[in-house]
Order: sequence, then C-alpha cells, then structure tokens
Amino acid sequence: MATVRYVKLERGLVSVTGADRQTFLQGLISQDVDRISANHAAYGALLTPQGKYLHDFCLAEIDDHLILDSEKGRTDELISRMTRFKLRAEVKLECVDDFTVIAVFSPDAPAALDLAANPGAARPLGGGIAFVDPRSAELGCRLLLPTTDAPAVLASLPTSEAKFEDYDALRIRLGIPDGVRDMDVDKSTLLECNFESLNGIDWGKGCYIGQEITARTKYRGLIKHQLVPVSVGAEAPSPGTAILAGDQKVGEIRSILDGFAIALLRLDALEKAQNGHSLTAAGASILPLST
Repeated sequence: MATVRYVKLERGLVSVTGADRQTFLQGLISQDVDRISANHAAYGALLTPQGKYLHDFCLAEIDDHLILDSEKGRTDELISRMTRFKLRAEVKLECVDDFTVIAVFSPDAPAALDLAANPGAARPLGGGIAFVDPRSAELGCRLLLPTTDAPAVLASLPTSEAKFEDYDALRIRLGIPDGVRDMDVDKSTLLECNFESLNGIDWGKGCYIGQEITARTKYRGLIKHQLVPVSVGAEAPSPGTAILAGDQKVGEIRSILDGFAIALLRLDALEKAQNGHSLTAAGASILPLST
C-alpha cells in the first residue's frame, strides 16, 4: 500500500456526557445523533431559530463521550449557546484539551486505517477513534487521539507528514467549506453551503433548532446562492473579493489557495458561467469547477 499523508489540524473539541447527552443534542443539531456510535461518525450544525448557520462539526463517540470536532477558538461560544438549552437535562459540556485531531488523506487513506471507504465509517483506535470524513470520503479520514498516544499511532501507520496547505488545497478543490472561512455566522444557510450533499442534514430526524425553515427552504426551492469550487486565473484575489459578471457583483471569494477557491455565487450567475459567460474577481478570471 502506498504511503498516505497526514497533517495535524488546529481544532476545538467539545465533550458531551451524561445520561441525557443524546436526547439533548438530538433536539439541537441538524444531524441524527442516534446514528453516532463507535462505528459511525457524522457531520452536522447548530443553527439559529431562523435557520442560519452558527457552528458546524464532525460528531464521534469515544467511550461514553459524544465528541464535537469543531472550530478552534469558537468552542467556548459553542458550549455557551448549547448550555442555554440544558434546562434540567443531565448533561455536561466541556472542552477537551488532551486530544489531537489529525487528517489522513489520499485515495488509500481508508484502507490504511482498515476502514470501509464510506463517509462516516469509524472504528476505535489508540484510545481514540478513526473515521472516514463524514462529508466526503475524497477528503480522507480523521483521527481523534489522546495527545500522548498520537506519535505511536502515527508511527504504526504507513503515513508521512504533509503541510496543512496540501490538505487545505484538496478541501478547496472539493468545495467543502471550513467554518467561518467560508460561511457567515447568523447569515449563511445550510443548503447554500452544501450541507445536504455533504451529509450534514438528516431530513427524517424530526425537530431541531432551525429545522422548519431549513426544510421550507429545500421544498420551496428558495436557495439563491451556493458555495462552489472555482479555478482562479492570473494573480489570486484575497478572500472577500467581489466576483463580477461584467460590472455586476454576483458573488464573493472565500477560501483561496494555489489557483483554486471556494466562492459564494448567485445561482443565476453560476448557470451562466457554466454556459460560457465570464466571471472575474479583481481582474482574475473565475471558472466554476465540476464537482
């Protein structure tokens, strides 16, 4: 088997424990918590009551802990928001500081970790857990490992260390958003950020915060914008640069690296661009990629 690459990610982990941990989370987030087990991880989000994005995370189970693999620097806010709904639930939320998050990526990553190449496939590993990225198997796998055990686990695997930029470039080409780098807190919706195709919404689970508006947006076809991967010609514009069709703003650059970016585009402009109409950002040509 070919050597696969890994990179340590700067992430924030939140542990949810207690007898009511599953029912508590089930009423809050877009994913079906009952599906989470030692053999299955998932992806989901916490929304406002108006269906707007607040936080997204991978979800995994380690022993009697439900772990939210979320953005570093935003875990205190995530805990604070969820605690508002705790009421009398027997549940405890706290940051996890003694675990390391590692991305293992290449087409052979699932096989190297003895996992089926299915999004969310998981198994216990080295005091923690390994799982195929629940958003897309093309992005590889995640390891959540006790920091003291991580070096030995990595040494036992056919892996070599890579740069974060290598992993980030793959994510961008796949059009997978990375938290607030690509999504606007209290403004973005899950559907415009591709959560349906990234397995981040369970349509059959029942109520959660923002569920009614999210469902209405889907069934009434109310989406007007979408995050898409694009190639960027010439000198790369910076994140936040407006995308233009002629002199009309139709979108905005978000994450960008090595000639590729994630862009928020109006759907009518995206359709025209796919049919040959030109888009630019700070003079650079913008071409939507097929995903």
